[in-house]
Amino acid sequence: MKNLWRLSPLVLILFLSCFPPAKKHSISFATEADFRNFLNRKSNSFPLISAHRGAPTSEFPENAIETFEQGRLWQPLVIEFDVAMTQDSALVLMHDDRLDRTSNGTGLVREQSFEAIRKLNLKDQNGKLTSARIPTLEEVLIWGKDKVLFTVDVKRGVPFSKVVKAIEKAGAARYAIVITYNANQAQEVHQLNPSLMISVSARSVADLDRLNALGVPDNRMVAFVGTSVPDESLFKAFHERGISCIVGTMGNLDKSALANPSNQVYKGILEKGADFISTDELRLSGEDFDAFRNTNKLVIKAHKFQ
Repeated sequence: MKNLWRLSPLVLILFLSCFPPAKKHSISFATEADFRNFLNRKSNSFPLISAHRGAPTSEFPENAIETFEQGRLWQPLVIEFDVAMTQDSALVLMHDDRLDRTSNGTGLVREQSFEAIRKLNLKDQNGKLTSARIPTLEEVLIWGKDKVLFTVDVKRGVPFSKVVKAIEKAGAARYAIVITYNANQAQEVHQLNPSLMISVSARSVADLDRLNALGVPDNRMVAFVGTSVPDESLFKAFHERGISCIVGTMGNLDKSALANPSNQVYKGILEKGADFISTDELRLSGEDFDAFRNTNKLVIKAHKFQ
């Protein structure tokens, strides 16, 4: 390090840009009502990145607390993660039905005991084994308090009732949103706990009306509007009903952003009206988010540095 300052200014800037800032971002709301007011667009607008599976990288695996903690170095985060269930009904974080791709285990998660899964290590995005272990839902919810917001993806075969109970036990209703994929699932979650915020799949006003007919009110919804960018009129219609909107960029939109960073793909999506973007590209999207927030002078008391 003593020879670092002998580098040319340009090389030095490039070298230092490889390292994240020392401070960590946190975003937290004091009460469930404050959290709901933010999502219902009753408080200051402040767009956020939803890190898909925690936005894993080389050395940092998906669905791992270590990865979530690393992400906080770059942005105030919503973290999307996946909940699976073991043979003995323990709730753990795992996206795939099988253990093979993301860990040094083999076989179906639902056929393994929690004790067996607890001994495994996770692989990073390059398939390299790390020291990270598969965390439980309880551990993640406790870790996230006053640090991040969550969107909780409940995998097939996992009872919503168990996930809702875990959120209640951890006191996480002021920072966790439960993801649903159809109106019946949204109705079930709302009946289990009417105070919880729910991510619903909605691409039209008719979708919202259908959810209303099943008893799910607008003020408990966050709308996932798909993996392509809808017309501005859809964002406007949802916003008029107090519903925040998530656009999923994992896939083609992320690829487009990577291929042409100067196009500021993410900033363009925010300008159209998105409130959240779910992405695998945390650092690149963060540059656009920072630019958008700075241009529009967007701040929120819930965002702090540690």
